[in-house]
This record gives sequence, C-alpha cells and structure tokens, in this order.
Amino acid sequence: MPLDFALSAMAKRSDRCPARWRRPFDRWLEGVEAGWSIALLLACFVGIWMVYLVLAYHGAGLHPDVLETWTYGRHFAWGYPKHPPLMGWMTGAWTSVFPLTDWSLQLMAMTNAALALWFVDLIARRFTSGHKRLIVLLLLMLTPAYQFHAQRFNANAVLLAVWPLATYCFLRAFETRTPLWAVAAGLTASLAMLGKYYSIFLVASFALSAMIHPARRAYFSSASPWISAAVGLLALFPHLHWLVTTGAEPIRYAATHVRADLFASLRDAANFLLGLAAAVSVSAATWVLIAGYRIRRFSRDYSASDPNLKLLCHIAIGTTVLPVITSIFLRTDLPSLWALQGLFLLAVPVVCSTRYRIERFYAVNATLLVAGIAIVAAVIAAPVHALYRNSHGYEEGRSFYHQAADQLTRLWHEQMGVPLSIVGGNDSLGLAVAFYSSDHPHYGDPFAHEYSLALPREVRPERGWAALCFDDQDDCLEWTEQMAAQAGSYLKRELSVQSSLFGIPGVKRNIVVFLVAPLREPDSAASSLAIMQGGTRMRVSAGRFTAAR
Repeated sequence: MPLDFALSAMAKRSDRCPARWRRPFDRWLEGVEAGWSIALLLACFVGIWMVYLVLAYHGAGLHPDVLETWTYGRHFAWGYPKHPPLMGWMTGAWTSVFPLTDWSLQLMAMTNAALALWFVDLIARRFTSGHKRLIVLLLLMLTPAYQFHAQRFNANAVLLAVWPLATYCFLRAFETRTPLWAVAAGLTASLAMLGKYYSIFLVASFALSAMIHPARRAYFSSASPWISAAVGLLALFPHLHWLVTTGAEPIRYAATHVRADLFASLRDAANFLLGLAAAVSVSAATWVLIAGYRIRRFSRDYSASDPNLKLLCHIAIGTTVLPVITSIFLRTDLPSLWALQGLFLLAVPVVCSTRYRIERFYAVNATLLVAGIAIVAAVIAAPVHALYRNSHGYEEGRSFYHQAADQLTRLWHEQMGVPLSIVGGNDSLGLAVAFYSSDHPHYGDPFAHEYSLALPREVRPERGWAALCFDDQDDCLEWTEQMAAQAGSYLKRELSVQSSLFGIPGVKRNIVVFLVAPLREPDSAASSLAIMQGGTRMRVSAGRFTAAR
C-alpha cells in the first residue's frame, strides 16, 4: 500500500510539472477531445503492426483462413459452406480496390482491428472524456485480440469490428428509442449474425440485459425493440432462404463441434474461462497499477455509475456465461478465441465507471508500454519468428505457397498452353495456388480433397485441371490420383520446394502434382495435344486424354 501512495504522489507531481520528454505526450492527450489523438493512435497502431506482419511472415504465404475468405469473396453469395458470408463480402470488397498481395490482406486485417477500436471509442465517449478514452483503447491493445488474433482474418476476426458497432447501435436504440437507431440496431445485429452464428450470444445478451435494466418498461413498451427485431429478421431473410434451399451447410459444419463427451465439454468450458483470463492478464495488471489504492472504490463507483454503463457490463456477463452454459448443455468444444471480440465489454465499464481523476502520468506510461511492446515485436520478435519458420516451416506449408503456385503454373503452361482455370487437391495448397498463381484458378468441389465450396457455374471441368498434395499426405494423394484416373490419362510430377529468407536456405518439402488436360472438340483443328513424360506420349484426342507409346 505505501507503494500505491508513492506512485500516486509521483503521478500528481508529474502532472503538475511534467518532465520535458513527457510534454509532447501531454499535448497529444489534450487532442483527444479535439478529435485527432485517437486517429493518430490508431494510425500508428496499424503502421507498427503492419511492419511486424511483413517481417514476421516474410517469405511465407498468408494463413489458409485468410486465403479461404478471399476464395469466398471471389463470388457474391448469400452464404458459403463453412461460415456465414460477411467475411467473404468484406474480402471481396477490399480486393476489388486493393491488389492481390500479402500486404494488402494484412492491411485489411489491421484496418479491421483499427475500426474495431474506433467503434469501441464511440461507446466509451458516451460515458467518459479526455484521456480515459485513450486508456480504454490502450488496455485493449495490451490484449492479443487486436493484432495477433486480428491478423488471421476469418469468421472470428471479422467480429472484432462488428460487435462493438452492433453494441453501439443497440445502446443508442435503447437510450433514444427512435426509429432510426432501432433500424441501425437491427441491421448491425443481423450483420453480426452474418459474421458468425456465435453472435447469437451477443443478440441474446442484448435482450436479457434490457430486461433487467431499470428503463426496461419504457424500452419494451416503445416500438424500438420490435423495429429492431423486424429489421434484423428482414436483413437475415436472404441468408435464411439460402440456408433452407442449399442444405444449411454452415449449420452442419457448426454441428461438427458437438461431441458426446460431457467431461471434455466441462474441460473446454473451464479452458474457455482461463483463456479469457489469460488474454486480459496484462491489461488487468496494468489497470491495477493505474488504479492503485483507489481500486477499492470500484464497487462503490460502479454502483453509482450510469445504468447504461451497467447495461454493457451485463452484456459482457451474458456473452461469457451463455456460451459456457450452451457448450456444457450441447457438449461442444469452446475455444476462448471465439470470445475475444467481446473483451471491450469489460474494459469500457471498468474504466468509465471510475469517479476519480486518472492522472496523465498513467496514460503516458500505458502508451509507452503499448508502444514498447509493439516496437519490440516488430524489431526483435518478427525477425526471430521469420528465421525460425524458415528453418522449421509451418504445419500447413505456408513457406512453400509462392513456389508451389509459380512452379505449377509454369508446368501447366508448358504442357497445356492455356491458362489454368481449376486447381484441386490439398486445401491449403489449392487455396494458395488460387491466390498466388498468375492465372488465379478456382479451387473447390469436386476437385478439392476436403473443401466443399462449389466451383462457379462458368468454370467447367472440360477446361482441364491440376491438383497437388504434399508427398507425405497419403490420403490426399490416393484421392487425387483416383480423381485424375477417372478423368482419363494424366500427367504426374513431383516438385521439390525449399523455403528461403533473404538468401538463407530453409526447410525442404516435396509436392506431387497431377495435370488433367482440357477436353477438345473431335472436329477441332486443335483436337490433339501432345505431352511428354519420361518417354510416354500423352495425347488428347476426340475428347479423351489417352496414352500412347
């Protein structure tokens, strides 16, 4: 306790007479209400973590989850096989403007994280002002949600921005009960559901929290909740219709997480809570240092806080407890990363309920901590990570994505003389070839080993196709060779690939590729195509791919 008082005294002295090096930070803190400080913080956040991503994954491809979202987004649909469509829509919109490069999709991921923090600030500014708003964002930046979790843009990461936006609109609809905000609440809630069905816990928490709020009678007797519900259902109708008419594949995929082992579900529920505790541990320790001895006032301050701030806390409880209850009841697995997008629901009430002044000293120190971690990550951790992965590789083979795409495309052009339109085989390799090949072939069913996304109607197997598997993936090799044999004769080659980082040779791996030539019309002048493979002459003739000596 004496240490707490000593820190408090130091903080007050620093605020009265700040050191020279602190004065630029103090001017930055003064710009919060002027509107530029938050924007500058988020721009720096995106910039430094972009440096980290570029260095840490130099020489490697994007994560398969990110490549999957791009594959979804190539064609607009009201739903996709594994997940609702929002992540595909966002990636499709982004790549219609930005190039198909690693840095482009990395920038998309970090922009999504910055938007998430911006929406959190929209909520925080309703309950506090000045540098307390910054402290909320800084505490969230000390969690792994907005950089490490965000960089893998998938159905989980897309919720980082959608959940605070939906929460903000619900909060405004609850406060004002006007039709405009009610419509916005319904639309953003449906948007969250289109991101991932896990968002049902957020929507349910909205309803339950409103039911125990002191102003519940005024809210539920108004048109606001019913407008929100009607608009949300109307916005979801195209996706619901798609589910009914296509066999509800995302529901079946979600059902794969269900298992019969109650003990395993209880263990996962406990790990879920422990994982969330670990995710906020650094932020919690930082907040304890900021609050000091004043943390004893939390219960009193919280009791006297704005009822709508308590509403957020109740939503936080709902989005934590409801998944646990559901997981145990249905006996499903429950990774804690599914809930990282809701951490802001804890940070906002904890900071904004304080009724005492927080010295600038602490805000500056928290800023330095966040900046220091980011700089160390970008300057030290990122190169170390890149060197380690260059020599040890990734389980999914990301180190070889560029080489696999280049070599397969070159081989296809040499043998077939036409652009490659379909690629199959191993999921991660197939998604990578679709993205990194200059032909950008389509990857999907029925040529994908495990992937269930159907090929576009205009992409026909008659155009020929290629498939590839790592040489140690026996199931993939057997399945792909059977597919190729059913198509007729085929060309099979083995490619050797090796990762490299700034000229430093890394891990090696072999990839087996299969080429099935395009079918030709029998009366076409180009009805035959000769392919040489070790003395065997392959010929496409009269619509068949045959072998001749």
